[in-house]
Amino acid sequence: MLSSKSILLFLFLLTGALFANGQKEKNELFNIKYQTVIDGNISEKGSKIILIAGPEQAKIYTIAEKNLLPQTPDEIEYIDFFKKVAYQSATLHDGKQIYTETPFSEFPVLEETGEIEEILGYRCKKVKTTLRSNSIEIWYTSEPDVKGTPLISHGIADGLVLRVIRNNNYGLIATEIDTTENKKKESILPKHLGKKTDISNYRYLITKSFVTTVNIFDNEQISWENSVENPEGKQMDNIHRYAGGTIILKQLELPKVSLDYRIFAELTQFSNGDAYDRTGTVFIIPENKEKSFFTALTDGVESVPAFHAANGKNYYATVATSDFSPAVELIRFFTPFGIRHFNEQVQVHGQEWEKQAFYKQEITELLPLLQTKVWIGVFIGNYDKGGHKVSLDLKYFPGKRTISETDNKEKQWIYPLFNTLNIMEMAGQDYGTMFENDSLCIEFEVPNNLRNVILRYVSTGHGGWGGGDEFNQKPNEIFIDGKFAGSVIPWNCNCGSFRRYNPASGNFWNGLTSSDYSRSGWCPGEATNPVYIPLGNIEKGKHIVKIAIPIGAKEGNNFSHWNISGVLIGEY
Repeated sequence: MLSSKSILLFLFLLTGALFANGQKEKNELFNIKYQTVIDGNISEKGSKIILIAGPEQAKIYTIAEKNLLPQTPDEIEYIDFFKKVAYQSATLHDGKQIYTETPFSEFPVLEETGEIEEILGYRCKKVKTTLRSNSIEIWYTSEPDVKGTPLISHGIADGLVLRVIRNNNYGLIATEIDTTENKKKESILPKHLGKKTDISNYRYLITKSFVTTVNIFDNEQISWENSVENPEGKQMDNIHRYAGGTIILKQLELPKVSLDYRIFAELTQFSNGDAYDRTGTVFIIPENKEKSFFTALTDGVESVPAFHAANGKNYYATVATSDFSPAVELIRFFTPFGIRHFNEQVQVHGQEWEKQAFYKQEITELLPLLQTKVWIGVFIGNYDKGGHKVSLDLKYFPGKRTISETDNKEKQWIYPLFNTLNIMEMAGQDYGTMFENDSLCIEFEVPNNLRNVILRYVSTGHGGWGGGDEFNQKPNEIFIDGKFAGSVIPWNCNCGSFRRYNPASGNFWNGLTSSDYSRSGWCPGEATNPVYIPLGNIEKGKHIVKIAIPIGAKEGNNFSHWNISGVLIGEY
């Protein structure tokens, strides 16, 4: 029989051994590799996430793909189970380090289901939750003395998560587990994470790092008959003004990007004195031929070719010829009635006025024209010394995270065909009345056999009285080589949605206001959407496009006119 001293010694040694084993287990780190799972099948194409899990801390990062865009942030997430806080951290392209922290209480609450399943040899419990109307299922194990999850936002279980499934078909699953001993007992969390910020700003800075923003105009005035002094020659990045100040123009070098990018133009506008709804356009000037729209601006509108109409008029700078390209529209927009400038002068019960109009439009199909040295301008037709103020940005959004070595090859053919919007209205360019007993016909030549050709077509009707084309539906018919290609009736019946932009709009006896009325393809305060007319394949050689619109008859000094622009886009 053992003495009491022997028993105590034995228990002491046993306790020490157990304590040592426990310490060894607590010093062990788990390295888990996760892969995307779709409908129960592991996908090699998805992101590969690594989780380093310890007893009270965890680190999550994604294995970087090859040839990532140079502006890609380096993001790492951390979990502190002792403090019950998660961290998102990033090193941005410029070297700045930022992070945000979120307490566990702000993540979805996990509900036990009682279901058990074995994953990679570990007995796992299933919990569930919802995240923005998505059902989330999570399997975690408590068997090893480590904790962590590859998807913090889906909820943090009190154990090691080995599978996460969203909506029963998509998620992550652990495919490999390795263990290493943390001999130095180093903390998984670094001592310094960078500059702290809130979650919304953190996400903004991450996404902003991918976006290339080109600021073109910033709070620039577009008005009539103020003094205009332009810089000599075609000086880059300097603002030029034409047509009495109703056109602002700048030449700049746009970034070269691959064809997977999406491009958006963003324009803000407010009245600086003009009370009326006005036609506006954001445009570029192609300089691929002997003469361009810039020639018309500098040498006069009659210095460039004209369309000779059946009514005997010459409409200069409107159609493409062998030696001239018309201006290409990026955005057709319409100013509201006196936004901001008249907000305090007009009070309407229950109505709060906006301070500026905002127009955002995707222009990706024009990408090949937006990667070179180019003139970009904004026109607003007005006869007011205060006029309007505008700001304009182009934003380039990558379509994928990796650099493409082939997407910069020429794949698209773009040909500006016509633009009847009289951008030089205040410098003698006539309104688009060429449809009086006539059609607009333009000859063009295709250098190669083209596939999947479309006509990017923008059309708005004007004539602001009861019988004018602004308020009457008119078909626009398109013909290629005499064959009918398509028809569209430009019409907007949602103009009442923009009442809050139109303080100076006239109020009528019946409760409506002028800005409420439906119009031919436009509303005061809105941008006009292009329509895309498929033309199929077009053979190499010369062709003719014809646009036919039954323009409204004159009433005294009142007349109707149509602002239409068209660009052919095809694939080689």
